[in-house]
Amino acid sequence: MMIRAVICDLDGTLLDTLEDLADSVNAVLAEQGFPVHPTEAYRYFVGDGAAVLIGRVLPEGHRDGIIQNVCLRRFREEYALRWKNKTLPYDGIVPMLATMQKLGMKLAVLSNKPHDATELCVRELLPGIRFDAVVGQTDGRPKKPDPAGALAIAQQLGVLPQEVLYLGDTSTDMKTAVAAGMYPVGVLWGFRTADELKAHGAKTLIARPDEVVTLLKRRELA
Repeated sequence: MMIRAVICDLDGTLLDTLEDLADSVNAVLAEQGFPVHPTEAYRYFVGDGAAVLIGRVLPEGHRDGIIQNVCLRRFREEYALRWKNKTLPYDGIVPMLATMQKLGMKLAVLSNKPHDATELCVRELLPGIRFDAVVGQTDGRPKKPDPAGALAIAQQLGVLPQEVLYLGDTSTDMKTAVAAGMYPVGVLWGFRTADELKAHGAKTLIARPDEVVTLLKRRELA
């Protein structure tokens, strides 16, 4: 099937957001008197939305609704202050996206980050790229790995699911692509391992952004 569109995850795929996320959460944990976590640990805490992130970082026995809601609210406040202190596109991402556009690909972002934050990150940190759709998490939309968001984007772009290459860095992304009937490509510069990506359906793994351009130039992927 010919590939006509690319849906990209955001955190860990297009943008290296790990340190700003870790710094924001750790600030909240310290404020509440809880142990903080090393930045590398956040590779496995993030990826499934802010509420899940907070649930994962809190100590056992302190994950009741009141504490979690307070920490979630404070995290959003801290992240609003820190979100671009250290966050940047990964090396090669901007040329990759620009080349995709030159190839005539329709481009979209699908993230479990809240929708307003997703739009802000894309607008401020990838300003030269025209995306046909930018979709983050809202109360009315199920999170990845539910395929609803990916399928809605495909419909919006006017392409079939099997005409979409889905680019992501976690098992959540690969599960989303598989459930949506899209072509799953796992990136190795992000937050998770090759083994995780392969185990959850990645058909291709890439170590550099330019490798996905080589894939797209083939146009038809099995």
